[in-house]
Amino acid sequence: MVRTPLTPEERERGERLGRLLREARGGRSMAEIAAGAGISAETLRKIETGRAPTPAFFTVAALARTLGLSMDVLVTRCAPAPSVAPTAAVA
Repeated sequence: MVRTPLTPEERERGERLGRLLREARGGRSMAEIAAGAGISAETLRKIETGRAPTPAFFTVAALARTLGLSMDVLVTRCAPAPSVAPTAAVA
C-alpha cells in the first residue's frame, strides 16, 4: 500500500502535537507516559519529534488521558493558525 505524502500543514500539525505532548509530559519519563498510554516509548518519541505526524486517534486519546489533557485542548492547540486574508484596498 502506498501512502499519500503528507501536506506541509499536516506535518506542522504533527509538530505542534509533539511539542504539546512534550510540554505536558514535563519531567516525567517517556517510558512512564508510554506505559500509561499502552504504547511503546519509541512510538511516543516519534510522535513527540514529529516523525509520526499523524498518530492514530486512540493513541492520541490514550496519551491525552495519561497526561491529563482534554481532547478540546489538543484540538485547539494543534489546529493551524487562522490565516489572515489580505484586506481589499478601499478607493
